[in-house]
Amino acid sequence: MRTATATLIALTLAAGIAVPAASAAGADHTTDGLWRMDGYGTVLDLRHGTYQEYQTTSVSCLKGDTARRTGPGTYTADGDVLTVRLGRDRDHAALGAASAVGHRKLVRIAALPTACSRPTPKGPLTSFDVFWQSYEENYPFFAAKGIDWHAVRDEYRPQVHKDTTRAELFDIFSRMVRPLYDAHVAVQDGDRVFAEGRPGTEVPDEELDAKVKKFIETRDLAKAPYRRDFANGRITYADLPGGRLGYLRISGFDGYLPDEEASYGAQLAELDRALNTALTPQRSRHLHGLIIDLRINGGGSDALGIHIAERLTDTPYIAYAKRARNDPTDPSRHTRPEPIPVLPAHAPRYTGPVAVLTSGSTVSAGETFTQALIDRPGRTIRIGQPTQGVFSDVMERELPNGMTAWLPNEEYLTDSGRTFDGTGIPPQVTVPVFTKEEFAAERDSGFDRAVDALRTGH
Repeated sequence: MRTATATLIALTLAAGIAVPAASAAGADHTTDGLWRMDGYGTVLDLRHGTYQEYQTTSVSCLKGDTARRTGPGTYTADGDVLTVRLGRDRDHAALGAASAVGHRKLVRIAALPTACSRPTPKGPLTSFDVFWQSYEENYPFFAAKGIDWHAVRDEYRPQVHKDTTRAELFDIFSRMVRPLYDAHVAVQDGDRVFAEGRPGTEVPDEELDAKVKKFIETRDLAKAPYRRDFANGRITYADLPGGRLGYLRISGFDGYLPDEEASYGAQLAELDRALNTALTPQRSRHLHGLIIDLRINGGGSDALGIHIAERLTDTPYIAYAKRARNDPTDPSRHTRPEPIPVLPAHAPRYTGPVAVLTSGSTVSAGETFTQALIDRPGRTIRIGQPTQGVFSDVMERELPNGMTAWLPNEEYLTDSGRTFDGTGIPPQVTVPVFTKEEFAAERDSGFDRAVDALRTGH
């Protein structure tokens, strides 16, 4: 069997991401310069020890994120580490982030786009045009959602004029995107945020999470001989009565430390502490089944989800393939799908049967983690309700007037090329999840069905 490193290199090469190799003496190893990203509407300026993002459309160029160089081809911003590595030659490279999965291909360019060298007007009409164009060039799902985005522009642009207030423009933007019912679409102006999830679902917040956690502790885990919280309360592990089943509740893939500015590395270390304590070698050998409860999960880092999946297998496999829309005029064109590998962790692992609990409040990274378990070697069953239906990393697009538009531009593909955007990942066993009737009757159909499935093997 190939080593994990060899497997990873093979999978990376299959995705079209070149692994840097030793070059001849005197070759140019630097990643300094100007780069255009394949997809993502982004140009990078990697000069003078800084990482400067330019968010571009056919009508605009606005500065985006910045980072400081901390090593050759390495940059740090907001606790995350970005790496830029040359590919097959000095004019091609790949960008990766520690907190994300996959890479973004870069092509060297000679100069910044002309629009980047002049100020962008900050008036309402320009802000409208940049807002509309950002979705026009990047959003992949208009056809699937039955939305004529050009008709949306024709309806709303006449309502905008030079005296339109910020509040009025915020309301116009919100009305424009509301019919998308996409929890990864949002409009932000300071503390004011508009977002709309899939109808019939509830996007989780702290209040819902606290309510459900208390219900589970009282109803499902009251007699658990061992129960412990980790990661700032975001992770709970319990041994269930009888000692042969374990329960792992994950309410998010971030926020694992009280410090909101905690780095990705610090959160990863906290996750490892939780997993090392919960999935000890003795417990992993002893358990006959593990319930993973994602029913209230607000998302976060896909990489943390892959990290957990690596504790649940002895065999390398592909979690999913990731691609991005990369043609501003043709929404059917995408980057080459990059397979995301799950490699067995060099740490205690549990590889027995798993029951995954999901609902419409399983969002974003909670969904990509669910997807990463679909092809997991070994028995895995999904119980509950379909997930929310949003998988992509979120693009944050700055608008000339200081507002921000959030939107997705990626798809996460199964081995057969299927995506679950919009509809969510369906369960294999459908049961009610935290309905008024369930709460009133102190019933948890998903938990009970998972216990039964793991105990009986059906």
